[in-house]
Amino acid sequence: MSTTATPAHDNFDTLPDSARRVALLLRERGHAGHVVMLAETGKTSAEAAAGLGCSVAQIAKSILFRRREDDAPVLVIASGANRVDEKKVAAHVGEVGRADAKFVREKTGYAIGGVCPIGHAVTPVTLIDGDLLALGSLWAAAGHPHAVFNLTADELVALTGAPVVDVALRETA
Repeated sequence: MSTTATPAHDNFDTLPDSARRVALLLRERGHAGHVVMLAETGKTSAEAAAGLGCSVAQIAKSILFRRREDDAPVLVIASGANRVDEKKVAAHVGEVGRADAKFVREKTGYAIGGVCPIGHAVTPVTLIDGDLLALGSLWAAAGHPHAVFNLTADELVALTGAPVVDVALRETA
């Protein structure tokens, strides 16, 4: 961890409400990790990786889509190094479209840039990028654009109960 991140177990009471809620959810689910506050925003995978001193691939970014047939939220947790292929997502859950900031806030309870893999206002259909399984340590948003927590891919699967699938956009020659 770089010096720009502060372990939240030292300052639980000073966490933003949304990050404190995530910290409590993690404890309830038996996760030993702590919420870390980044000095700079973690809204993008590159920003989060820079603040943590890890690779962009280790950022488990949460991307929310809107399923067209029923307006259900669809959460894709992908490696920060990957772009998500909407056609691959659609093959698993049905046709999807982009979600605007209002939809994200209403369905997750979090702002864009801080969407946590758990604790949503409306339980989403969730998919996990298979590329995350090749990484030993991951960082995911903890309910606030400056808040993250560390976990393994196995812990991510256990916390979400989501299937692991190929959602990465692969460039073909």
